[in-house]
Amino acid sequence: MDALGYVHNVAAANLRANTSNLIGLIVRDFSDSFATRVMASIVQALERQNYMVFPGQPQNKEQALERCLLSFKQQGVAGVIYLSSDNFTSSLPDKLRRCPLPLVVVSQSLPEENCDLVMRDNRQAAILATRYLIERGHRNIAYIGGAENDRIRLQRLLGFRSALSQYGMAFREEFTPACTESTQAASQVTLLERNNTVTALLCHSPNAVIGGISGIHQVGRTPGKDVFLTQQVALPGFEDMLHINLTSPSVTCVSSASEETGRQAAGLILRKIGEPHLLPQRITLSGHLVVRESA
Repeated sequence: MDALGYVHNVAAANLRANTSNLIGLIVRDFSDSFATRVMASIVQALERQNYMVFPGQPQNKEQALERCLLSFKQQGVAGVIYLSSDNFTSSLPDKLRRCPLPLVVVSQSLPEENCDLVMRDNRQAAILATRYLIERGHRNIAYIGGAENDRIRLQRLLGFRSALSQYGMAFREEFTPACTESTQAASQVTLLERNNTVTALLCHSPNAVIGGISGIHQVGRTPGKDVFLTQQVALPGFEDMLHINLTSPSVTCVSSASEETGRQAAGLILRKIGEPHLLPQRITLSGHLVVRESA
């Protein structure tokens, strides 16, 4: 066998056994940091189980998604994992909902969908961050960033409101300004020019963090932990990203649990392949607080 250079033909073996070691992976947005980290974790977890990943990146069009699913079928994939990056709708595309293959969805904003789902608990993440700020003495906390109808923002605001209520603090709409996903827009809604009593900015996204830092400096204050120094403004976020942690100070955040999300998605698709009649499962993952210099 060595002399002849024999290589086991997995495709032929799968054909004989009527099985496949291929998993289709749909990633709509490679620029989404959460999705790319989850994707890397999925690939690693499946490779350890001798599965290979067949990726597809359809644009936000039904026809492109249909072609992607057809390609998966032609390649004989055993199941499909869909990494959703749509934060504005509560349902899956129709083509996916009718997919005959075992399907697992990874999302940050699809709590109403009846499917096998692995998702991040944005409400709990906001509770964690808000409690931390309150317990450090902050009483005027703003939530900045995210579009008005962004479902992740809406889920986090529920957690923000809940944490404030638990400590007997009022929720103030004017302290939750929405904005487009840009650093400049976030810098302009920090509230600090109009209200110098704000001592903490809970940032919706990495762009909001960078914009928040800029807005803090523009009013002559600095990001940091010390609530007793009125010059400082605490600045936690929700994403543990490399380019954010190159900032000074390094950013306190609630981790995205992206690696565990990928492992859970990989495990769930393998269970669905082995037991196709399992009832839909929902796995919700909470991140943990990573305390650094900014809050």
